[in-house]
Amino acid sequence: MIKKTKKIIAFISLQSAFMALPVAVLANDNSIVPPDTLGKVTDIVAIIRAIVQFILVVAFVLAFIMLLVGGIRWITAGGDEKGVAGARNMITAALIGLVIVLVAYAIILLVEKFFGISIISGGIEIPTVSQTGT
Repeated sequence: MIKKTKKIIAFISLQSAFMALPVAVLANDNSIVPPDTLGKVTDIVAIIRAIVQFILVVAFVLAFIMLLVGGIRWITAGGDEKGVAGARNMITAALIGLVIVLVAYAIILLVEKFFGISIISGGIEIPTVSQTGT
């Protein structure tokens, strides 16, 4: 059990390091990140909006991937009752997850309508890299 936990922790830390490395490299290049925006996050509403949108998108994508994996497991079960039952349970869980994500989205839209605030209706803005002529 301890060996497995050590392997998981090592894998997660290695993946985190690989994911953080490009961020550190790109943050040092002033032509990609404008210098007047570094360290000046003042709009807490924009941060919360981005976090809520990110969570909704990630939850939907993960539920969809689980649905696909469950379908593949069902196909490759080869008539094995345990394999088919496990795949059926995974598909059921993925569908329940999709419904929960869609209901959460609908609740957020209802809160927006009733209170007249903008939580996620502002849309998702994909950041772009614009090179300045230097």
